[in-house]
Amino acid sequence: MSVFHDEIEIEDFEYDEDDEVYYFPCPCGDRFQISKEELLAGEEIATCPSCSLIVKVIYDKEVFEKQQ
Repeated sequence: MSVFHDEIEIEDFEYDEDDEVYYFPCPCGDRFQISKEELLAGEEIATCPSCSLIVKVIYDKEVFEKQQ
């Protein structure tokens, strides 16, 4: 079982259309990230590439799929 640093709504993430990746600031100074592809596959864990923290992304997969 994972221990989440926090639970963040998908609406609070910043979306990069070029990379198709959602970003959210991490306390370490880098950013949590999760790709559109991962979200469509049902993934809900955003990771930080610079530290071990992870956050749970709160979103409705069915609504997210319809918006794509």
